[in-house]
Amino acid sequence: MSTTHTDRLRALLEPLAAQAGLDLEDVKVTQAGSRRQVQIDVDADGGVDLDAIAEFSRVVGEALDESDVMGSGAYVLEVGSPGAERPLTAPRHWARAEGRLAKIHLVDGGEIVARVLESDEDGALVEVQPVKGRGRPKERRLEFAEVDRARVQVEFNRKDEQLLDEAPDFPDDASEEGDDGAE
Repeated sequence: MSTTHTDRLRALLEPLAAQAGLDLEDVKVTQAGSRRQVQIDVDADGGVDLDAIAEFSRVVGEALDESDVMGSGAYVLEVGSPGAERPLTAPRHWARAEGRLAKIHLVDGGEIVARVLESDEDGALVEVQPVKGRGRPKERRLEFAEVDRARVQVEFNRKDEQLLDEAPDFPDDASEEGDDGAE
């Protein structure tokens, strides 16, 4: 059984990610001019911050330089997170997307837009959004076997009532607060 270059990279990187408390989500190697580009996506429950990504990037760079996985050729290393519109390909992705809107393509050819309410190892409970805003959202249990592919959607105008209720009240005129009368 032969292993691909990406398989060898994954074998090197997965233990490093686990030690850092991260999940190795994706590894891609592409040619970028005369150099190869190594793109690595990591994630964690609660997301990853820039400090964690920078530290993991340093550890990966050292490990790649010490190993022969990349050979002697030059490469560019990029470490990041899957991004806002991440694909939902594993149960942990669905769990991390709870509360988020997702576009879901079903195995039977259908397509729905739904909010992920909760998930487990076998599927997710979603709230299917009404078509063109007509009607009310409906809850539906989706087994992962029914899902061909799914991706989190970015919401620019979501009005989350709980967040609005918890937001601090600011005075109507900001100059009222802390105005010492000096001009």
